Amino acid sequence: MKLINDTPHVPAAVGPYSQAVRAGGFLFCSGQIPIDPATGRIEATDVEGQTRQVFANIEALLKAQGRSLSDVVKATVFLQDMTDFPRVNPLYAEAFGGHKPARSTVQVAGLPLSALIEIEVIVELV
Repeated sequence: MKLINDTPHVPAAVGPYSQAVRAGGFLFCSGQIPIDPATGRIEATDVEGQTRQVFANIEALLKAQGRSLSDVVKATVFLQDMTDFPRVNPLYAEAFGGHKPARSTVQVAGLPLSALIEIEVIVELV
């Protein structure tokens, strides 16, 4: 059985999808872009600020499900420009601390609302 979860503590989806779906002992979280939930807009103009906002959104989504970044087993990072990787990587490491989930990082042609970064995560629930 799949249970769809939405929380008002992160920006609403910008399309016809759920923020997260529980299935088979996992929580599959849709990609988060750097929308500030207070304004509904992307406020940060640089990749560092956008990365921090993305992690704040992910943490709020996970907290609403009684989880944290330490429960993440897989992360996928989408960058508009792979040359931003050296600036994102330390912020990623800071967010996860000693926890090191599996990760993929890819450059994409474009992201919603012209975001510079999007991150999706998968969380183990058991």
